[in-house]
Amino acid sequence: MKTLTGKVAVVTGASRGIGRAIAERLARDSASVIVNYAKSDGEAQVVVDAITLHGGKALALQADVGRLDDIRRLFRETVERLGRLDMLIANAGYAVFKPLADITEEDFDQTYALNAKGTFFCLQEALRHMADDGKIVCISTIGTELNVPGGSCYFSSKAAVEQFCRVLAREVAPRGITINVVSPGFTETQMLRANMGPDALRELVALTPLARLGQPDDIAEAIAFLVSPGARWITRQNIAVDGGIISR
Repeated sequence: MKTLTGKVAVVTGASRGIGRAIAERLARDSASVIVNYAKSDGEAQVVVDAITLHGGKALALQADVGRLDDIRRLFRETVERLGRLDMLIANAGYAVFKPLADITEEDFDQTYALNAKGTFFCLQEALRHMADDGKIVCISTIGTELNVPGGSCYFSSKAAVEQFCRVLAREVAPRGITINVVSPGFTETQMLRANMGPDALRELVALTPLARLGQPDDIAEAIAFLVSPGARWITRQNIAVDGGIISR
């Protein structure tokens, strides 16, 4: 369906995994997509090429969304290159899994710089440029409710994101902008496999009522709905896309 014709979306951390799936899914609905990346320019260009090959419109823009100057440049260049901004999907993230007692200052700073500070200022800067009736979706995790050991630093940084969205959704409602959170369950990505061994992955599948790991496309489909006209009455929600692990 061509539900996003004429709309421009920024997807942070879009060169791989969930971010790539989101970018490609929004392009299929005819959005023009900014494929943001920090370092992996080759992978970002692969995403752009895949989108354009199927008739979509996409542009790769480098920006480290843990840095305020880069965030400002990302949104400024988006509007300069594509003329407007209608959607932000704040997907870029960093995870470290260690017992709280073993978390270093570097671990903490790197996690919060990207997940909390980066998302906060992406929200702020996007709103400077976003058209009224825009759409924002931030990616969190069901870990903020599951409280799995080893996740204190990562989960708490994502809990901050959830709170940003709850408050901001009220602040921008007069502009018709909706803000929601999608909290993936255990999804098959490089990040998950980097932090979990085979035995742990089997345990995660066993925890999931639908008995499989999620796929990036599962998350992308939920986001495509939330930015569609059909979701115009949905805001300030945190939607678990997790195969049934948690219930709200």
